[in-house]
Amino acid sequence: MPEKRIIISGGGTGGHIFPAIAIADALKNLEPGINILFTGAKGRMEMEKVPAAGYPIEALWISGLQRKLTWKNLLFPVKVIHSSIKARSIIKKFRPDAVVGVGGYASGPTVKAAAALGIPTILQEQNSYPGITNKMLARKAKKICVAYSGMEKYFPASKLVLTGNPVRAEIVHANAKKEEALEFFGLDRNKPTILAVGGSLGAFTINQSIHQGLKEIADSGIQLIWQTGKYYADQASAAVLPFENSGIRQYTFIARMDLAYAAADLVISRAGAIAISELCVTGKPGILVPSPNVAEDHQTKNAMALVSADAAIMVKDSECARELVKTTIELAGNNERKMQLSANILTMGKSKAAAEIAEIILSCIIK
Repeated sequence: MPEKRIIISGGGTGGHIFPAIAIADALKNLEPGINILFTGAKGRMEMEKVPAAGYPIEALWISGLQRKLTWKNLLFPVKVIHSSIKARSIIKKFRPDAVVGVGGYASGPTVKAAAALGIPTILQEQNSYPGITNKMLARKAKKICVAYSGMEKYFPASKLVLTGNPVRAEIVHANAKKEEALEFFGLDRNKPTILAVGGSLGAFTINQSIHQGLKEIADSGIQLIWQTGKYYADQASAAVLPFENSGIRQYTFIARMDLAYAAADLVISRAGAIAISELCVTGKPGILVPSPNVAEDHQTKNAMALVSADAAIMVKDSECARELVKTTIELAGNNERKMQLSANILTMGKSKAAAEIAEIILSCIIK
């Protein structure tokens, strides 16, 4: 029997890339001989993260249309044509049995070309409000895997499968690595540890609030693993120098997020769909700061789904500077409240989402 061949396309941010890698890993687990190729946007982080995960990737010259008037928009039609031609060429050369779109710029040309060539396409939508690329591609998709109910507002109901969001296996099993994690980050097992992340590129409001509150955090006997993203890295690395002996650790990007979750007693995060899915499967008490700069304010909707189930605490972005550090210190010292949040958020986790999506992809292959 010939090996199965799958293209997974999309990226731009960790919220698209890491679910894609989780799906690829699940496919490999089900079909060890499967051949997987990624396509991504030239110059974006998938071009680094996908090879690091052990998969080949082809780059497309594509980007989004800028909302403000800029000369870059003049290149947009040229990029669409160029990337469409290249995507079609990649598909004809690789001959996939199915193509999976996870959202992001690069998935558009690849999934559209596959559908035009009669190849089954499957979409994975992470958010409660879908991205424009997936909405455009939905009509010809065979299946659309979603993480939230009520998505028939945006997609054909007959194609929807409620799977939850795929989370990397190492994060699903992170809690078994507590001792390894504390040693990895050089932390004291007898002190509470906070993990603060703002997505793969960082979150300015969260970073600024933590920066201003570093002394309060250190004085409270709390340890901190702080992923700042590249745009705040220089400021943060200078700011933490006086507090390194207090267990304050700053990183531009954390490759071992499984160990970061394992070490953490509490997580501060944006409310992106994948961040929330990771909190749910690891059962970590969370303080969520929804980004105000997203379509339909969907991060607030994501956060409120947890808050209404008493599974997380929300701090508004506009109140972050005043409230975040104070709320964090209070929660870090309240073990009963942390246990309550942890128990509630665990009930919302879907740890087998990646495996379920992989099975759906394989079922769509034309025999």
